[in-house]
Amino acid sequence: MKILVINAGSSSLKYQLINMEDESVIAKGLCERIGIDGSVLTHKTSKGEFVINEPMPTHVEAISLVLDALVDKKHGVIKSMDEISAVGHRVVHAAEDFTCSQLITEDVMKAIEHNIDLAPLHQPANIMGIRACQKVMPKAPMVAVFDNTFHSTMPDYAYMYGVPYEDYKNFRVRKYGFHGTSHLFVSGEAEKLLGRKGKIIVCHLGNGASISAVKDGKCIDTSMGLTPLEGLIMGTRCGDLDPAVLEYLSDKKGMDIHEITSYLNKKSGVLGISGVSSDFRDLLAGIEAGNDRCRLALDMFSYRVLKYVGSYVAALGGLDLIAFTGGIGEHTPEVREKVLDSLAFMGMKYDREKNLNPGKGNAVKLSVDGSSAMAYIIPTNEELVIARETLALISK
Repeated sequence: MKILVINAGSSSLKYQLINMEDESVIAKGLCERIGIDGSVLTHKTSKGEFVINEPMPTHVEAISLVLDALVDKKHGVIKSMDEISAVGHRVVHAAEDFTCSQLITEDVMKAIEHNIDLAPLHQPANIMGIRACQKVMPKAPMVAVFDNTFHSTMPDYAYMYGVPYEDYKNFRVRKYGFHGTSHLFVSGEAEKLLGRKGKIIVCHLGNGASISAVKDGKCIDTSMGLTPLEGLIMGTRCGDLDPAVLEYLSDKKGMDIHEITSYLNKKSGVLGISGVSSDFRDLLAGIEAGNDRCRLALDMFSYRVLKYVGSYVAALGGLDLIAFTGGIGEHTPEVREKVLDSLAFMGMKYDREKNLNPGKGNAVKLSVDGSSAMAYIIPTNEELVIARETLALISK
């Protein structure tokens, strides 16, 4: 059985075709500049990488090009679209409408569309991807896999904000959390390493970054909130901030609330602090060259991570395993070192040389014998989660 996984952005579309017999990736690729001049599809298979330059005015044309590439005689991997059993779609927001993935019906689509105001930057693109697939593949079952349903197990005292309760009831103002497919996958892999369920902290650290506290297989708290802006300092996002800063900056910079929100999402965080880049490789090069703002950005990012980790150790009542994933979590030992060093007070012990040179693998153990908790690098696989969720639903 083959599952096509779709992650649609406003002007891009990522995909993977996965063979569920052995969970191998048959093909993957990226459509870029949808609706913009110079559209391009980069398609990768065991046969090589192929670049296709074709106009993609909408996501319908993008999906059509992807399907054509998959069945193409030269670089295709299937004989016909009939080999695709179902399509799994990443959808950012389920609000409180769903607590798990859903087989897509018109009622489910209405709920997804109703939640556009909670994710105005991402939800419309997800909807375009679904509608495009429905048009091009009308017979294939479609599944929506949501970014925030993994966090739906948070207790009310963890997800509620200190605003009047009516704002929660009337406008759905609360913490939702994101990166749920990554947190689900990594916490599941962590349980396999433990040999049981337990107290797990997942640090998904990339340009977008979040941390979750998972107890006995259920998320009890996570760092992102109503939107992905809350929580850690990120590549271009400010993270936790005194809300009064918005009014203050608005007055000083002459921006309205929408401009300020965009400013805090796109020009802040590591980029805003360093003045150099949101890429940690550039930060480390800047530090090597003596740029103190790059040093500050790295220290601020790491400090925010360890503060969340410390608070989640308390919330969990202990720690069995901490996992690092994402581009920064997997490839920036300086961040892992600062976090693991901060946990020495509770008996965390790890191999410093292994942290600096972990090599590659499905899971790399950093902690050593005698450590109070395990520490691992666990590469995430969000596309596989979406494929698994899709298979589970269509199998019913």
